[in-house]
Order: sequence, then structure tokens, then C-alpha cells
Amino acid sequence: MTGADETTDLDVGDARIRVRRRGSGSPVLLLHGYPQTHRMWDEVAAALAERHEVITPDLRGYGDSSAPDGGPEHAGYSKRAMAADVVAVMAALGHERFAVAGHDRGGRVAHRLALDHPQALTRLAVLDIAPTLHMVENTDRQLAYGYYHWFFLAQPDGLPERLIGADPGWFLREKLRRWSAPGTVFDEERLAEYVRCFSRPEVVHASCEDYRAALGVDLDHDRASRDAGERVGCPLLVLWGEAGFVARSYDVVDVWRRYADDVRGRTVPGGHFCPEESPAEVTAALAGFFAVDGAAG
Repeated sequence: MTGADETTDLDVGDARIRVRRRGSGSPVLLLHGYPQTHRMWDEVAAALAERHEVITPDLRGYGDSSAPDGGPEHAGYSKRAMAADVVAVMAALGHERFAVAGHDRGGRVAHRLALDHPQALTRLAVLDIAPTLHMVENTDRQLAYGYYHWFFLAQPDGLPERLIGADPGWFLREKLRRWSAPGTVFDEERLAEYVRCFSRPEVVHASCEDYRAALGVDLDHDRASRDAGERVGCPLLVLWGEAGFVARSYDVVDVWRRYADDVRGRTVPGGHFCPEESPAEVTAALAGFFAVDGAAG
């Protein structure tokens, strides 16, 4: 690996974003999910950095990024606000165009980024998600049971914050256990970092604001995009865990073709946490996908 390997904080308006960058070459942005931090990409990022400059931020309200107020409609944690954050991060690092991969919440941020900033993206990959609007508009008992956290974390008046705050470390570890394939063992040093960050009350609150936005203002934005005929125009790769809820519940590529013009995808071993459960397979898939137009940037 050549090029930079540094961690810094970047101001993007109302938030301060913790960012790690490493490697050199065409730029690749990796966005983490709930309840983790940019560290979830450690193995994949290190491998991709052999050929790319890899940027891994903590989303606003997560990790060591700041947790600004969400506002009365929770719009401060909309995927639109988070997408604007990472576009500003990339611009500050000198990248007007880049490839992006997002897992879980990061995938939803990346989807909104592709709609709001289509000129910025060369390629998009989303990991273990179906589009938020599709999932909400097709909610049934199976989704309500498997994705109960969507409805729990979105509850108002501090209810989830108080309950999670009683033992945030246990809650985080339990979420990782439930969503991963049986027998998955997470790296203990990385897990300790997740617990350290998630134990901050402002992070617990911000992550709940993220889910409140998801069932409110994010749906408004998604419906407006659908009504306007906005679709993902750049090539889209979808990866999902073969043992996870998404694999059991959707014809994933078919669903994404309703939202994007150029879609390909496949399963990888394991459950929801693809980059940590199957880092070699995820790396190979992303490396091949991003190499197609690796000179862009």
C-alpha cells in the first residue's frame, strides 16, 4: 500500500466527521451501518487500499463523529443530511467523483447520495439492504418481527434511549449476535471500539434519531424522488448475506431494478454483517466492480 494513512476530523457545516483515509488511486468511499463505526470496514478497506484511496468516515452521530441536534422533524439525521456530509468530506479531500459502498444504514445513505448527487458517483454498491421505501410499503408480520428495531428505535420521547442506556454494551453485542450467522466471532478489539462509542449517550440518541428520520422525513424524500422519476443512474452492485433476513425476504436484484437502471448482485456467505463475516468475498466483489472504471475520479 502506498499513499496516505491518516485519521482526521473534518467540519462539514453543523457536524464534525471523523475520517480515515488510506492508500492511493481512484477514490472509494465506504459507509458503515448500525450499530457500528467505520472500523467495520477494516479488513476490506486495507485490501482495497492496494489499488484505491479508501475513505472510511463515521456517519454523523456514530463513532467519534459529532452528534448534532436532529431538529423537530429529525431531519438532521435524514439520509439526505448524511449524504451531504460525505459529499462535503470527499470534496474536502479533493474528490468530486468517486465510487461508494454502503452497508446497512450506510447503504441507505449511499442510495440517497446517488439520487441527490448523481454527478458525484462513478459506481455504487449496497450491502444487505432493500430500498427503505420498498420495505416500509411492504411491511408484514415477518418484517415487523425481524426488523422490530426499526419501530422500537423510532419511538418518541426518549423511550429507546432510556432502555438502551441501561446497558448499551449488552444491547450492541446482542444486535450483532442476532443479525449475524450462527457461530460468527467478531474481532474483540474492534468490538470494544463499537462498545466504547455506542456507550456515549449522545450516540445512542443520535442513532435513534437516524431511525426516526427513516420512518418520517426519509420516506417523504423517497416518495418525492419516485414521483419525480429519479433513479440510480450509475452501475449498482448489490451484495447480501445468504443466511440473513434480506436473502429470505426479497428477490433482491429484482427489487433494486425498480429503483436503478443497471443492477447486478449476488449473495456472500454469512448473515447481515457481510464486510466482517465474509471480508474476502466482499473485497473480491468490490474490487472487481470498482476496477471497471478505476481510472475515474
